[in-house]
Amino acid sequence: MPPSTPPPPDDAAVDGVVDGAVRERVACYVVRDLGDGLELLVFDHVDFPDAGTQVPAGGMDPGESVSEAATREVSEECGLSTVAVVRELGTSDRPHAETGRAQHTTYVLATTTDARPGWTWRVGGNGEDEGLLFRCWFTPLPLDGVELSGHQDEFLSTL
Repeated sequence: MPPSTPPPPDDAAVDGVVDGAVRERVACYVVRDLGDGLELLVFDHVDFPDAGTQVPAGGMDPGESVSEAATREVSEECGLSTVAVVRELGTSDRPHAETGRAQHTTYVLATTTDARPGWTWRVGGNGEDEGLLFRCWFTPLPLDGVELSGHQDEFLSTL
């Protein structure tokens, strides 16, 4: 009889999170004002349009501050490195829409002076989005005709 592999311990980490633990996340509202009012950075998945329009967001790495996670996510998902985190806006406890996994998301406000109207970006980093192609652009606030997926609009009223 061949040896069997023992099951992982109950506290085995998966994707940097201990099994059963709440996943700590950050979502970033990156805004700019080029003279015509506030605009919000958003993106769509080029290859997965059903994912909907989103703001940069993702899991926090162990030991990472909210501000560090926000700037990293914006850089990885949109290629934008000229952002300054202004403040935390609030937190949300919603399960992942597909897996039901518990999530605690901190929303932050950040600013940029980037003037590009839009661009495409191949996601970097080592997360589950790595290699995906995103179409990024700025949309005027308040949102008109743009709906953010996954309740990502829940703190826009605090801007």
